[in-house]
Amino acid sequence: VQLQASGGGLVQPGGSLRLSCAASGDKLDYYAIGWFRQAPGKEREGVSCVSALDGPLYYSDSVQGRFTVTRDNTNNTVYLQMNNLKPEDTAVYSCAIRANRSPRCKTKWTFVPDFQAWGQGTQVTVSS
Repeated sequence: VQLQASGGGLVQPGGSLRLSCAASGDKLDYYAIGWFRQAPGKEREGVSCVSALDGPLYYSDSVQGRFTVTRDNTNNTVYLQMNNLKPEDTAVYSCAIRANRSPRCKTKWTFVPDFQAWGQGTQVTVSS
């Protein structure tokens, strides 16, 4: 499976963006998908992990209540709706599948090596 993140851009604080994680080569229906971001000079950090079917869904504390992940299995895409954006949300956002094609997010879901098939990221810049 190959993943491609898109939808980034420049937005003012308080604004919104919707990122897409589109897949090719396989269906995403049965995979857990992680969203991560990396700001300049910082390590990659977990934003969200959404399990397949009715499995657990996690958000980082920094985005809880502002970001929402949804799955569109018809279009083989996972979306990250980002509202009330803050300057500290500025980063390159990427998506990936759980290693071994696992359908379930782990409780400790932010461990980067647990993910594979990283797609090319998309830049999000929040600035006035």
